[in-house]
Amino acid sequence: MTPAHAISLIKERFGLEAAGEGRYLIVEGVPLERWMEFFDFVKVTLGCCFFSFLTAVDWKEQGLEVVCRVENLEAGVGILAKTRAGAEARCPSLTGLYRGADWMERECYDLLGVVFDGHPDLRRILLGQDWEGHPLRKDYAHDMPYAPYR
Repeated sequence: MTPAHAISLIKERFGLEAAGEGRYLIVEGVPLERWMEFFDFVKVTLGCCFFSFLTAVDWKEQGLEVVCRVENLEAGVGILAKTRAGAEARCPSLTGLYRGADWMERECYDLLGVVFDGHPDLRRILLGQDWEGHPLRKDYAHDMPYAPYR
């Protein structure tokens, strides 16, 4: 599997452009409703079985964007895919495809408030269950009083 072959397969199947340098491709604008289909395709067809990371970015006016990177270690091809989480900050969970997504999706939920539909145990992982809000969001009031460190 070469990056050029991966680019052509992604464009043919999803109509998305993939860009990048060398062996690492960036695919922006994966439709939210095709997020799971995209990663199933990437895992099965392109052999990207190694789950590297998942996170989210709060772009304020543009909303939350979920970012995920997976890799085919044998071929040396990595894919970084991005999708918009929508106004409700929801995204399908990748835990059914990649076990490694479990805690990273929980961290995203905890710090940014992205709800991963279908996640087996979506609850806070870093902050206490009584913590209000999501501290990495742009609209989080950082000067608000909070429970002291325990």
